[in-house]
Amino acid sequence: MTTLKANLVDVTQRKIYAAEVSFEHGAITAITPVAETVTGFLLPGFVDAHVHIESSLLVPSEFARMAVVHGTVATVSDPHEIANVLGVQGVEYMIENGKQTPFKFFFGAPSCVPATIFETAGDEVTVADIEKLMQRAEVLYLAEMMNYPGVIFDDDLVHQKIRAAHKAGKPVDGHAPGLRGEQLRKYIAAGISTDHECFTLEEALEKLNLGMQVLIREGSAARNFDALIPALKSHPFQIMFCSDDKHPDSLLVGHINKLCARAIALGYDLFDVLQAACINPVKHYKLPVGLLQPNAAADFILVDDLVNFNVKQTYINGKLVYDEGKILIDSVEASAVNKFNITPLQVDNFAYTPKETEHIIICEDGQLVTRKLVCNKANINPQNDVLKIAVVNRYAKAKVATAYIKNFGLKQGAIASSVAHDSHNIVVVGVDDESMCKAVNLLVENTGGLSAVSATESYVLPLPVAGLMSNRDAWEVANLYTQIDNFSKQVLGSTLRAPFMSLSFMALLVIPSIKLSDKGLFDGDTFTFLREV
Repeated sequence: MTTLKANLVDVTQRKIYAAEVSFEHGAITAITPVAETVTGFLLPGFVDAHVHIESSLLVPSEFARMAVVHGTVATVSDPHEIANVLGVQGVEYMIENGKQTPFKFFFGAPSCVPATIFETAGDEVTVADIEKLMQRAEVLYLAEMMNYPGVIFDDDLVHQKIRAAHKAGKPVDGHAPGLRGEQLRKYIAAGISTDHECFTLEEALEKLNLGMQVLIREGSAARNFDALIPALKSHPFQIMFCSDDKHPDSLLVGHINKLCARAIALGYDLFDVLQAACINPVKHYKLPVGLLQPNAAADFILVDDLVNFNVKQTYINGKLVYDEGKILIDSVEASAVNKFNITPLQVDNFAYTPKETEHIIICEDGQLVTRKLVCNKANINPQNDVLKIAVVNRYAKAKVATAYIKNFGLKQGAIASSVAHDSHNIVVVGVDDESMCKAVNLLVENTGGLSAVSATESYVLPLPVAGLMSNRDAWEVANLYTQIDNFSKQVLGSTLRAPFMSLSFMALLVIPSIKLSDKGLFDGDTFTFLREV
């Protein structure tokens, strides 16, 4: 029997009192009020309600080691990224690696692999695959249904996937940026219960008032916390916090605990904040995560105060996994699985002569949505911060797709990534074709990763696990990422807060309004090509 004394924060009863918590065999056996002065505060552990572990560049077992430092005990994880590369094999890789660590990973069955017919992915997840995945105890929901046009216009394959989840008694996650009105109502009527893609308060409130759960997202690229947090006051039982996509340098600094601190600093009610951060995800997804109640799993954290939420200890199933600066989870060996069928490119593969007018991509810092701009040929040059972007098919030999993009700010060189949502081909932005070719070939040589090059220097962070993740120590990966990120900003001149994260979304066709796939320049508003390869 283990006991702890601290100020217990009972979120359900909305009260705080000094207590002794007793636990053994992974569960809380008793919570006893005490009439004495105690220090610290015991809370239910934090839950990231929607995250792609792959975007941390870490395998699940290493993600866990970094997350527990910030009091995260569980994630609702969509393995959509690795599934686009390796199919069900990738989902199984994430599940099995996550099992090797004392952390609560809960996975979804990817609903949209490939995400669209307008790009080349590495594999497919079929309806039959989803039906099998739904039988697994580790798979608790159908992951984000990005094909909202398919839902609205009654695509039979889409609805078969939704029915498979409902038949298994598991919820369906949504993904419907900007969807409003009657189309939104039809989307919800199909049985889709969440959305993490709201980018205006008005959109969030409409979805909340129609009964959806809205996830407030604050990741490395997409940052919607400031816009959406007012909804917490009116709908505290329908709000969750999530990161969606979070790079290792950002995870090193904080996780859901930082969102709690920001909300408290803005004056939001403590119990509403913790309801979103700890309770609502567990209730909605029916997660086997304890909520600091007798007879529940002993999943809880000890924090210094209820302002900054600096974590002193993290317990999962009664096991102390983080203790005042000491991470008590060991690294495990992670194999490298991949699909990377490409040979080095030549500079002329990136050649393209712009037409008199071109549709160019306007990258919005801190957002996944982009804007379209018609640009005259005379203005397409690095001096106007209009750079070339290219997507290279990494699964088969094909012609390189090219376009133009604004707001990356590069003054020299190029940056490239094999993390390129959703299909994870290689995406590269650069000042000149030579640099772009050099950056891409570094990734070919390493079978995936992030790269940044100038005329005299080159940096690469290899990602041998599906071209998405490293199998190295989390802090080593964070350090390597920080180096390449700093080089892209301080030497190459990028003005973006997270240039590699932003780059990874420039091929994400399901987010409006203009993106580039390996097959051409795509209009995300009309779901048609503006220009094919």
